[in-house]
Amino acid sequence: MPAISFLLSLLAGAPVQGKPVPPTPNEADVPKPVPGEVGLAGAEKPDIARFLNVRTAGAPSLSPDGKRLSFRTGITGHSQVWVVDASGGWPDQLTFGEPVTFHDWSPSGEWIAYGVDRGGNERPGFYLISPDGRRERELLAPSEAFRVFGGFSPDGTQIAYATTERNGVDFDIHLLEVATGRDRKVHEGKGGIYVASWRLDGGALLLSETRGEDANDLHLLDLATGRFETLLRPEVPAAYGPFAWKKDGSGFYLATNQDREFSALGFFDLGKKELRFLEAPEQDVEQVAGTRDGRYLAWTVNDGGRSRLHVRDLGSGKDLPIPALPPGIYGLDWAATAPVAAVTVGGPRVPGDVWAWDLRDGSCRRATSSSTGGLDLERCVLPEHLDFPARDAVTLHGLLYLPPGAPKPPVVLSVHGGPTGQARPSFNGPHQYLLARGIAVFDLNFRGSTGYGKTFTRLDDKRQRPNAVRDMEDALAFLAKDGRVDAARAAVMGGSYGGYLTFAALTTFPDRFRAGVSFVGVSNWVTALEGASPQLKASDRLEYGDIDDPADREYFRQLSPITQVKNVRAPLMVIHGANDPRDPVTESDQFVRAIRENGGEVEYLRYPDEGHGIRKLPNRAIAYRRIAAFLERTLGVASRGG
Repeated sequence: MPAISFLLSLLAGAPVQGKPVPPTPNEADVPKPVPGEVGLAGAEKPDIARFLNVRTAGAPSLSPDGKRLSFRTGITGHSQVWVVDASGGWPDQLTFGEPVTFHDWSPSGEWIAYGVDRGGNERPGFYLISPDGRRERELLAPSEAFRVFGGFSPDGTQIAYATTERNGVDFDIHLLEVATGRDRKVHEGKGGIYVASWRLDGGALLLSETRGEDANDLHLLDLATGRFETLLRPEVPAAYGPFAWKKDGSGFYLATNQDREFSALGFFDLGKKELRFLEAPEQDVEQVAGTRDGRYLAWTVNDGGRSRLHVRDLGSGKDLPIPALPPGIYGLDWAATAPVAAVTVGGPRVPGDVWAWDLRDGSCRRATSSSTGGLDLERCVLPEHLDFPARDAVTLHGLLYLPPGAPKPPVVLSVHGGPTGQARPSFNGPHQYLLARGIAVFDLNFRGSTGYGKTFTRLDDKRQRPNAVRDMEDALAFLAKDGRVDAARAAVMGGSYGGYLTFAALTTFPDRFRAGVSFVGVSNWVTALEGASPQLKASDRLEYGDIDDPADREYFRQLSPITQVKNVRAPLMVIHGANDPRDPVTESDQFVRAIRENGGEVEYLRYPDEGHGIRKLPNRAIAYRRIAAFLERTLGVASRGG
């Protein structure tokens, strides 16, 4: 009889002792919409709906003459394509339905290309829509293939893209004729290879081949002959891009950190096969963009997370005075046939809008004015950039946001994804929401982050990865010594790789964190690397190691939070989209299941209509309401409403 009871308890998904454990996932894990009041504009403690209804305009693509601007915004709750006069005005919505993942205005002017996947599965179909929104075509139907858009040819007659259509694993390069939809493969690749840039005569493509998370090799594909030539493949991996071709095709400008700590502005001479540096600051050069007539070159520099913009007249060699733009993080796009630049600006008090700068008369006008959701953005908290030592004397970095009028507040340690990403001073509605509720945020740039040199970015590669986990404990030690927050009341929160770090923090330091919130995180590196999308598999071997090597496989097993899940003592909230192609939802399923079977406390939000992240406004509202209530309870913060 005892044996029968034991068997029945296993079949029920329950431990022998204690209450029965429901299966994971189960119906209760699927979030249900709940009523929520937006609250009154100007409220001292705004509701999350206010922050989520702050809109951003981004990904600008100008009409060829620079008179009109296409951009993406989530004003409807989903990211869609809109068009507005570059001088400003009321915009027109062009696309509807599922969120748009990319868009690009044809250099010939008659079409805007855009992509849409299904529920966040990252397998987009390609579509064309006229700038007035009255004509639309399906150019490439959705399939099970992963695709990466590579841009229009300079004359607008073709589109280049990378696809795994052939075998589901390796990317090949294809060309699509816009007029006929004729599709042809022009290069058969292996692993991750993508279109980086068209030569301005349309006769060749620059191809970028993945070489780990933070590096790539560069090749030139001649479309007439099919000749594939490797241009840059140094012994020590380096990053190359973005690119701006000279008009005569003799070479191209680029950002690169080859043989350097920080990315510099360089020029690659195709005839001499020579790379030379033009500007080499002690910060990363990021955006590089040039006008197609070859006259103007623009680039940005990452200065402590904020952007500095530079534009040079290549004819005179002189730099142009930069118009008065709000401080923040900048993006760049030039019109095809006019010296008009679209500059995207984003920061804690400018969530994201686009300015149109016409170099012919020097005018710079704000083309978009996104809704602020009824918030006074001047009340948004600005961060302080801090440097501090890790236990091994490596200098770590972070942005500290302190809630006004809250002495010694609890703190959320925010850990970004990537790992090759950077916490930068952008507008983050959920962070500002937590700040308004009396919770501080420390946005950590652990080792492996970008923006602080190539060596720092690679300090977590392969067997060094546990050092990035220890950086989280060192961050708490620094905050305790700093004294402005209560480091004894700390939670850790992150998405993607940051979700892994959240799991790792709770298993490695079970007594240091009061709570954790993980979005789309990895719990088992063995299963995650085996189930990753082709794009990630193309870089994972260099960043992490070889899953097929027995020694690496055992290392991954030991590194995985699921291996130490019994150590978890703090309450945990887990959020994941069922359609995630990057970190399969089973990564969260297995971790949540294990915590429940161990008798731990976990809340699970498993969205059936999301992928690698929560994109849809109603879903985000549910998630952050639940997160706020969870953190207030676990960190001992009195509820402030909303």
